[in-house]
Amino acid sequence: MGMTARVLAIDAGNSKTDVAVLAPDGTVLATARGDGFRPHTTGVEAALDTVAKPVTEAFTRAGVTTTDHISACLANADFPFEEDQLAEALQARAWGTTVTVRNDTFAILRAGAAEPRGVAVVCGAGINCVGMRPDGRTARFPALGRISGDWGGGWGLAEEALWHAARAEDGRGDPTALSSTLPAHFDLPSMYALIEALHLERIAPARRHELTPVLFTTAADGDPTARALIDRLAEEVVAMATVALTRLDLLEEETPVLLGGGVLAARHPQLDTGIRTLLTSQAPKAVPQVVTASPVLGAALLGLDDVEAPPTAQARTRAHYER
Repeated sequence: MGMTARVLAIDAGNSKTDVAVLAPDGTVLATARGDGFRPHTTGVEAALDTVAKPVTEAFTRAGVTTTDHISACLANADFPFEEDQLAEALQARAWGTTVTVRNDTFAILRAGAAEPRGVAVVCGAGINCVGMRPDGRTARFPALGRISGDWGGGWGLAEEALWHAARAEDGRGDPTALSSTLPAHFDLPSMYALIEALHLERIAPARRHELTPVLFTTAADGDPTARALIDRLAEEVVAMATVALTRLDLLEEETPVLLGGGVLAARHPQLDTGIRTLLTSQAPKAVPQVVTASPVLGAALLGLDDVEAPPTAQARTRAHYER
């Protein structure tokens, strides 16, 4: 019979899944990586089948058969009822005795915070924000795109850039260098050609995200339209963070605001400066910090929080990922 580990940490995003098995003292016994987690596309059980592969690999490497507790930070767990549904499905897998499921944005928060206290804004393909206090209070947004009031994220920025570039070329909008830089990225001569290629899927729809870095480069070259889009993203990030801080009664306390996801972690000067400047005026006690640590570290630390592990265990786990 194999032994039992203390925590199974799972960080499952749309593009990849990372897992870690922790000993009671916080030692990372094994890790593994798998494919993306997309329950809204594949269904819950098929999505968990994807997670099962790296879990099995990690258990084998660690020499364990189960854990005391599963701490799962999962993409697409946007509402409490979805967290409950996923927790029930994970419980049925018998990978651990107890289960806690959270939205994957909480993993970014905990990876960057010294304790379960603060606010995190993640801007990758989409945009999301969560906050938490040690007493268990949380703040969150549905983060389902425009229907839930969101603006931004890499995908949203690419769509906005295309919109402005198309109108600039045909005369409905103000001139912008985006009307040449966006099609040039795909070696096309005009926005008309790019629109046609996207419409006919000669360029795969998923490749639209490639236009977000083009937007930032165009902004850095001084284009007013591109720069305005970057400024608006800074405003959206700070608006979400400020609302979360207010909901948690943290606006008047020194509190970390963790910035994660590919767009924010890239530290684009205009965006980074804009966020910090706006936070200074709207939430002066907020302490912005870009998080580059692996999100599975956050899932692991949240799991250790759940089982009330000692600070030495937390420190040992963090040291493994930050060495």
